Amino acid sequence: MFLVLGVITLAAYVVQGFMFGKSGETLTMRLRSLSFRALLQQEIGWYDDQKNAVGVLLTRLATDASQVKGISTESVENIRTVASLTREDAFYERYITSLSAPYRDSLTKAPFYGFTYGIAQSANYFINAAVFRFGAWLIARCMTNFENVFIVFSSIIFAAMNVGQSASLAPDYGKAKISAQRIFQLLDRKPVIDSYSEEGEKLSNFEGNIEFRNIHFVYPSRPEAPVLQGLSVKVNKGQTLALVGSSGCGKSTSIQLLERFYDPVEGQVLADGFDTKTLHLQWLRSRLGLVSQEPILFDCSIAENIQYGDNSRVVSQEEIEEAAKAANIHAFIERLPEKYDTRVGEKGTQLSGGQKQRIAIARALVRKPAVLLLDEATSALDTESEKIVQKALDNARQGRTCIVIAHRLTTVQTADVIAVIQNGRVVEQGTHSQLLAKEGYYYALVNAQVSN
Repeated sequence: MFLVLGVITLAAYVVQGFMFGKSGETLTMRLRSLSFRALLQQEIGWYDDQKNAVGVLLTRLATDASQVKGISTESVENIRTVASLTREDAFYERYITSLSAPYRDSLTKAPFYGFTYGIAQSANYFINAAVFRFGAWLIARCMTNFENVFIVFSSIIFAAMNVGQSASLAPDYGKAKISAQRIFQLLDRKPVIDSYSEEGEKLSNFEGNIEFRNIHFVYPSRPEAPVLQGLSVKVNKGQTLALVGSSGCGKSTSIQLLERFYDPVEGQVLADGFDTKTLHLQWLRSRLGLVSQEPILFDCSIAENIQYGDNSRVVSQEEIEEAAKAANIHAFIERLPEKYDTRVGEKGTQLSGGQKQRIAIARALVRKPAVLLLDEATSALDTESEKIVQKALDNARQGRTCIVIAHRLTTVQTADVIAVIQNGRVVEQGTHSQLLAKEGYYYALVNAQVSN
């Protein structure tokens, strides 16, 4: 009897193990994809909270799948770059693609896991069959009676089996409950600035007139430290606005507000007279080209990194090369053995700072932005690299509105408007010569750099 029960149990648990394994992997894949999409949807301020550090988020996403963690780490860690390039959908698709390999691998292993699980679960019955066979042998020889055999062996085996199963499931149940709570909290959270929102207006003709009107702002993670306190400045179509001032005065914050990484506490950021809050978010970002101090390149080819600049269409090789020429990097790329197919390494580690910067400029130019944002694009470079990159930036500024944040004041002397920011507000503005003639804040900043 127990032998028959063992065979039946073996077959039942093999099927059960396979089906639960398959359904578990399907559920895991779905939860990971939904969670990753939710991560890309959150506003930038959410990532400033230490509770939402990159390591914490990715551990929740995938603690045991290094391949999945490597496609997700890059995009979540560099969320500002992903958001400014409006590449959330592209990275979501890449993430889903990366999930397919471990998913198929898990399905391949599911029959083996089901078989071993079935063996483990049915082993007790086979042991019972052997035990009672031996007990019958003892009874036949009057060495014991049936009642003692049944009580002793059944009690010990079934008790141990149930206690073991209960004990093994308890920790997993607790972990699963906590994990499920975290996942549902993430999925239920409504971001303050939704990257996937389809609300807002798309202007048919965006000229690139930008105005910051009486902006007050504090970072959500540091509400006690005001950054902007009444900032007002504007730049018209085709002009270059340079924002200068000491570190921490709010220069880079202004660009982040224009990109709608954050929203001001008070005041308005206007684009062609429209409050940026009323505009379609991804449309707005697609009209802006951002080049930061330390640009992030993704671990793929040079051509693919440049193509990431515009995800609304297929960027042709001719357009890639045209943008590279404008960024003064085409000649260098042509000297590489694999040319535009050369991989740049993680975060662009195979390239120098100046080379990464020029590829980032080409990436910004390939989308043909109406407004070019340069956030201290040359401050981290040596003198020789700075000259090359500055030439590329001067080319890129032609024919479009440009907002430049500069630490080295020699790079902004030709700007149409130079605004000096101090304590979160504009204290002086004008051309280079006008501000020098005033002998005020700008004059002091220039003299301080000359003396150093």
